[in-house]
Amino acid sequence: MAKKKESAQTTVRRIRRKTRKKYNAEDKIRIVIEGLRGEMSVAELCRKEGISQSLYYKWSKEFLEAGKARLAGDTKREAGGTEVKEMRSELEQLKLLVAELSLKNRVLKKACGDWGTRRGTIDPLYARREDGNHPSGGTL
Repeated sequence: MAKKKESAQTTVRRIRRKTRKKYNAEDKIRIVIEGLRGEMSVAELCRKEGISQSLYYKWSKEFLEAGKARLAGDTKREAGGTEVKEMRSELEQLKLLVAELSLKNRVLKKACGDWGTRRGTIDPLYARREDGNHPSGGTL
């Protein structure tokens, strides 16, 4: 008989875990703010929402610590969404493209060397002056 009772308790625990309500961030914030308002006691609020008081206080502590960190200037966040990962991947590809194009540009400029300035094909604003200085005041 003890074995059947134990089996029934296990079944009940399993069902409760599966049917337990999961609270999203907005619900947690709403509940904590409602508790901070003080319009009803924490016990009444927890009974109304169907949560334990210890869970309410845990959420409250997390909420206040997050606000404290934010006010202190700790705004770095760990992003985990797929959209953010895609954007990071795209950013990395764009950085590689810019680096590649910059390198090609540099190689082409070196390959042209003085040939372009002697032939008059390069814009005179970017050509060297006779004294070796760039028209903008710096040296090339």
